[in-house]
Amino acid sequence: MPDPQPPTTPNANPGPVLHEDRLDYTPVPRSVAIARNRTARLIREWGYPNLAGDAALVTTELMTNALLHGSLRDRLIVVRLATTATALRVEVSDPRGERQPCPRRATDEDQFGRGLLLVGVLTDGWGVGPRVGAGKTVWAQWSLGLTLCNSHPLADTREGQEWR
Repeated sequence: MPDPQPPTTPNANPGPVLHEDRLDYTPVPRSVAIARNRTARLIREWGYPNLAGDAALVTTELMTNALLHGSLRDRLIVVRLATTATALRVEVSDPRGERQPCPRRATDEDQFGRGLLLVGVLTDGWGVGPRVGAGKTVWAQWSLGLTLCNSHPLADTREGQEWR
């Protein structure tokens, strides 16, 4: 089996930004928890409670990678959250552009090495690009496409019915 490769999903602009938050964090372990909690809270406030947990976990993974592999003393890590009509996006920027993220295959005995695999499973796409100035931005994105609510006439609301 080949080694996992970073995704090739394009960094497309999905339309005008409806919600946006950007905060700078000092490169210390405590910042990871602060960013995770902020992400979950904002995503819920913006009306996407079903994505708040996944977005918080992805933020945790990207922040941890930035802290461990992309931070420099006295240089901030930036987390940006944004929604459009069709997408939710989490971006984590750090000053180390020469250190690109690369998914790896972790063995059962490995303590680390599964973060980007989790990001790939939990999102509709992720990637990396240059940071404005110096460094890199790792992003993850979810589609906010059409979803049918139980009150919609096309949604099957029969209890016990499995979706196939």
